[in-house]
Amino acid sequence: MEGLDEVLEGGLVPGRTYLISGLPGSGKTTIGWHYLVEGLKRGERVVYISFAEPEAELRANAERSGFDAAGVDVLDLSPSADVFANAEAYDIFSPREVESEPTTARILETVRRVKPRRVFVDSMTHLRHLTTDAYQFRRQVLALLRFLAENGASVVVTSESTREAPDDDLRFITDGVIELGFGKRNREIAVTKFRGSGFRGGMHALSLDRHGAKVFPRLIPETHRRAFEPHPLSSGIAEFDALLHGGIERGTVSLISGPTGVGKTTLGIQLVVEAARRGDSCVIYTFDERAETLIRRSEAVRIPVRAMIAAGKLRVVELEALRFGPDEFANIVRRDVEERDTRIVMIDSVSGYRISVSDDLSERIHALGRYLQNVGVTVLLIDELKDLLNFRVTDVGIRYLADNVIFLRYIERVSDGAVEIRRGIGVLKKRLSDFEKTVREFAITASGVRIGPPLQLKSIFSNIPLTDDEPLVLPS
Repeated sequence: MEGLDEVLEGGLVPGRTYLISGLPGSGKTTIGWHYLVEGLKRGERVVYISFAEPEAELRANAERSGFDAAGVDVLDLSPSADVFANAEAYDIFSPREVESEPTTARILETVRRVKPRRVFVDSMTHLRHLTTDAYQFRRQVLALLRFLAENGASVVVTSESTREAPDDDLRFITDGVIELGFGKRNREIAVTKFRGSGFRGGMHALSLDRHGAKVFPRLIPETHRRAFEPHPLSSGIAEFDALLHGGIERGTVSLISGPTGVGKTTLGIQLVVEAARRGDSCVIYTFDERAETLIRRSEAVRIPVRAMIAAGKLRVVELEALRFGPDEFANIVRRDVEERDTRIVMIDSVSGYRISVSDDLSERIHALGRYLQNVGVTVLLIDELKDLLNFRVTDVGIRYLADNVIFLRYIERVSDGAVEIRRGIGVLKKRLSDFEKTVREFAITASGVRIGPPLQLKSIFSNIPLTDDEPLVLPS
């Protein structure tokens, strides 16, 4: 199953038994179908033992989830209508005494006839009700699993674990335990036991749709490395490159911060489009606005986004923060980097991404940023500040992650007794080289982004206005 084999560092070990534990609706049966259908693809005989749902219903549900289950042998042990019609049989004997012996016989007959390499039992909770006590249940389960193993089968079983009816006995018996649950925004999956192999710990996102289940492994940056040279990348604006003593280096994280409307996104797009012109594969992930809106306003200031998209060098991906969790977004980024060889990534904005990760921003953006750095991808993080005039670098505590900190802010200019609002740009941090310790005027014009010469400011931090004897000059 996509993603789960990565969490299991290769997949399940043949010939062993595994427990999938979780509440109803968490995805246990869907994962079981993945397990069986993969066996069919490998030419193996497989058996589905159902204690809960009738075969017709199982196959219909499998088809709706996109599984071709025609080759799966189903042993239907679910209660039939005859059980209700013949209820008088239970007046003398308990259901356990009436059902357990024929159930065992049918399992033995099916396994000996089919000789499966994979068996899925759904669910052991129903089998538990056919035994007289916990000791008897454990004894029967051990016997069943041993019988299946001796007949060459790998086994996956499910269980509904609750506070009132825990499945600790099954966890002890089986070789591995996969737990399913519900997080704040989506389903989650975790491996808590896995004999004979390593596994990736922690909670991972799990989604269910008409194509089955998909696991989005939590990103571990240190497991990804790629050799690269951190040479400077020109922005296409000489004055911006002068601020950074050559430009932003490849494989670095740059934080572009400033209040709303000051031009952060437009500057980021300019940097991305220039990289695309050079031949780098680039992507912009926008959480804050529609992709078409971003493209149109870029074209309005002569930043040729559409041309770069048409050339196959730029993608603009519109994301809904409330739909995608952090693991799903990291998986999207990894696919772009590892399958499309993306070299420049822009995230617009950190505040939009923060909605996606809820309260876990620092940890998640740290992992994503470090991963991208490790594989030589240049990252632009657009960070919107709440305060329009007072100077701040970031509102979300991620300054430490950035190799480069570029700030945009509003500047007041007094002219003929009136206050005019302009924009300024400067650099506060650059890890790989020195940088210009000045503030330049920044403007977005009908012909693109323009950056002027250094300004003579009284104080950028206290926002003391410029006077009209200090002209602001932009290059043509």
